[in-house]
Amino acid sequence: MIRIVHINRNNENSKYSLLEHSSFKLRHIQHIKNTATDWELKLQFIESHLFIVAASGQGWITLDGQYIEWQEGSVYICNPGQLVQAAAQSLDERGLYLLRFDIIKDYDSRTTDSVRPIQGELPFPIKEKIILSSPVSINALCENITKNLQSDDQLKQFRSQIYFQELLYHLFQDDLLVHENDPEEVLEYVKSYMEEHYQQELTIEHLAKVAGISSRHFIRLFKKRYGCSAIEYLAVYRINQAQKLMKMDGEYRLKDIASHVGYPDDIYFRRKFKQITGIPPATFIRNNKQKIVAYNPFNIGQLLPLEITPIAAPGDHPWTDYYKRKYGADLVLSLNSIEAVKREELLLANPDYIIGIDNMVSTDEQAWIKQIAPAFFVPWIDHTWREHVQLIAEFLDKTALADTWFEKYERKSRFVKEQIQYTIKEDTLLVIRVTGDSYHILGCRSLATVFYDDLHIAPPHDINRLMPDLRVTPAELAKYDADRLVIILDDDARSQLGWQLLMQSEHWRDLKAVRNGRIDFLPTYPWIEYTAFTHELVLDEVLMLWRNRA
Repeated sequence: MIRIVHINRNNENSKYSLLEHSSFKLRHIQHIKNTATDWELKLQFIESHLFIVAASGQGWITLDGQYIEWQEGSVYICNPGQLVQAAAQSLDERGLYLLRFDIIKDYDSRTTDSVRPIQGELPFPIKEKIILSSPVSINALCENITKNLQSDDQLKQFRSQIYFQELLYHLFQDDLLVHENDPEEVLEYVKSYMEEHYQQELTIEHLAKVAGISSRHFIRLFKKRYGCSAIEYLAVYRINQAQKLMKMDGEYRLKDIASHVGYPDDIYFRRKFKQITGIPPATFIRNNKQKIVAYNPFNIGQLLPLEITPIAAPGDHPWTDYYKRKYGADLVLSLNSIEAVKREELLLANPDYIIGIDNMVSTDEQAWIKQIAPAFFVPWIDHTWREHVQLIAEFLDKTALADTWFEKYERKSRFVKEQIQYTIKEDTLLVIRVTGDSYHILGCRSLATVFYDDLHIAPPHDINRLMPDLRVTPAELAKYDADRLVIILDDDARSQLGWQLLMQSEHWRDLKAVRNGRIDFLPTYPWIEYTAFTHELVLDEVLMLWRNRA
């Protein structure tokens, strides 16, 4: 593992100064070439950093649902916890390379804080994609890395790490050529700078200096880009860091945590904590000690907005690994799908509360569950996703947390609506899910409610939004000829075939949205779920897809 010991210490505006104490370790490289059939990276939450070096071929990649057309001579960057899927066709001798690696933060041993810094994966300083100035040089480096890393000679394996550092240097140089004067890149750098230096006293004047612009201009740009002021963003980030430390089972005193995250005055910290979260720090600590089970999969997305990471949840659900990585919940119990085994697991877990869904659990099973711990079964059919959260909050005495989350959600939806209005204008939108050989128009009790109710995007006139979904044929899609389409494509082979057949149909090619190229994609999980947390994810995705860049 080779360490970058110094990068431009005197240039605050260089985002690469953040790498001064970072180490990079290449774990694996794979070269895919001369394939007779199409190559595919299955939809997955990745656990390490990943480069996809597209040396040849055609294809596409989705990062957290954002669809990107494959481009030769580019490198695509994926960070741990992202939902990634990719496919390529017509790979020649150059092919493509997959490089998996870790970034490790080296903290200064002279630090004297009474609280240790939080460990964890660092984001790669470049986002999503790099267009290479010299694809030949990068291909040659990848070839040398592959040959040396796969050797039995340990010195050659060590040399592969040196080649990898050289590859990183070339990528950083190419990124600087493109983004050195990009205002959006500058703001992203300042945001990263705040997250790196959140323990220090940061003023608007100092942050504007880091950005290289006037304070007044910085205030306006930051608010326009992120929907809040830089100081508000810093406060939320500090409280989030404090929450992580407060979950460590009483390891640190509250006044030490406050000081560590940048609030030497712990009284002010308590006031700011309640303002942002809706509850005092003592209540948060007490709530965190409660052991709550998400009995059904959808309960996960209902509990997370209430600052609850379940101690147990269904293990056969795609979310299980996701929230373990995202929330550091390594001790979450993955519940077995076999009912008898699940009962034994619940008895051993000894939970304080169990949350389920009424129409997914039989009456007999509900009665048995209530013998283990107080249980609440969310009335699913007769209530909206908002009411689901509110009812759970009432049962768990967390109404203040629910109110704070909904206030934040409404602010975000208003901000997203404002950001996309110049892109969407008066366009109508249809949300279609392809599952198996069936095509469904999504209406109520689906993520379509985010588009229609929260963002006020109009559906086609003939859509009955009171229906949960409507199965249609390719020919019937012409009746709902929307200006835009959002496609949710299941990742099984049958659904992929159904999608191919739909694209090949004459009815599909005649649709207005297809002719105008106004089609966007979202993956099935976890976005398809009708829960509060997944709907907030949809807002984030919409912002990435349709934000006005002017």
